[in-house]
Amino acid sequence: MPAAGSPPLFEIHPPLLNSACPWATTLDDLRRLYQCPSTGAVTTRTSLIKGFDHDPAKHQFFFFDAARGGAGDPSASSPTLNASINSLGYSPLTLHEYINFLKTISDELPPSEPARKGFIVSVTGSPDDVAKSYRLLAAAAPSLRFPLAMEINLSCPNIPGRPPPAYDQHALETYLTPLRRAVIDVHVLPDHTPIPVGLKTPPYTYTTQFLALVDALESATKASLESNEGEGGGCPISFVTATNTLGNCLLYASSSDSDSSAGVLAPALPSNGLGGMAGPPLHPLALGNVATLRRLLDEREKVLGTRVAIIGVGGVSDAEGYRRMRAAGADAVALATGLGLKGVEVFGEVERGLGGRW
Repeated sequence: MPAAGSPPLFEIHPPLLNSACPWATTLDDLRRLYQCPSTGAVTTRTSLIKGFDHDPAKHQFFFFDAARGGAGDPSASSPTLNASINSLGYSPLTLHEYINFLKTISDELPPSEPARKGFIVSVTGSPDDVAKSYRLLAAAAPSLRFPLAMEINLSCPNIPGRPPPAYDQHALETYLTPLRRAVIDVHVLPDHTPIPVGLKTPPYTYTTQFLALVDALESATKASLESNEGEGGGCPISFVTATNTLGNCLLYASSSDSDSSAGVLAPALPSNGLGGMAGPPLHPLALGNVATLRRLLDEREKVLGTRVAIIGVGGVSDAEGYRRMRAAGADAVALATGLGLKGVEVFGEVERGLGGRW
């Protein structure tokens, strides 16, 4: 049996949270999500150690009506807008800034109040940057009053010239190798706390993509065993967040637009108009990803030496979507587009729709 590897993901109860998204960018965003009684954890927007060069002229999002396909006002919501498309990259704020946000929220908790939920810090960058991010978060964890986890976002479709690494087994392994070493190192450092690590995956559409992920996890685990690694060895991944947005999608301006009525359609997003799509159109694919990953991960559990949890994401904005995602095998369910459209109240709507029966 392999050594423990990355610690198991902390309990998320209620099993409902946000995924890494634009509405989890600022300190105020994270405060609102943490204070919401219907969330069981909070995920930060994906950050890099040095931050992302956000250009508002290029990096945008739009809500749209999935039934009609027309773009809406990105700053407004209406009953007909239920899906989203974006050309965003990552957060312009650095990982250090997010660590400071977490310290602020931790310090603001009343001394007598126990921490009710944990934070998942979403990160990305080069393989070495991700390993460094783990060490930074493990060093910050002892000073926080709530549990911490790290999610590695290897699935953004909007970075030019950089295909999502989670589509390719070799690319995944280039991340898992330095991460495994970082997890082992942290286990022997007295002023660091080992934390769970997850992977955020893109939407997979055929079998070999799913197998690339589980084969990479198995390879990392076997490499740990063959190296006779001690405490902290084993599978470095405790959870998978499935899925990110579906890339290469195109949305044109609403048919009510004056240009459209003249027979000229303009892309809603800048540049080539392509971006990542989320919301109800993604939901069936996200359910299929969760169900397939649950089956494959369960089949490899003995080899991996751990049960890898799944956070299901994609098109959930109500209780029925939540139930479907849980039925597909998700241990917890995360929202992004629904949060952008409705604010944190969307989590209360889901809870009321469930009658408080999680």
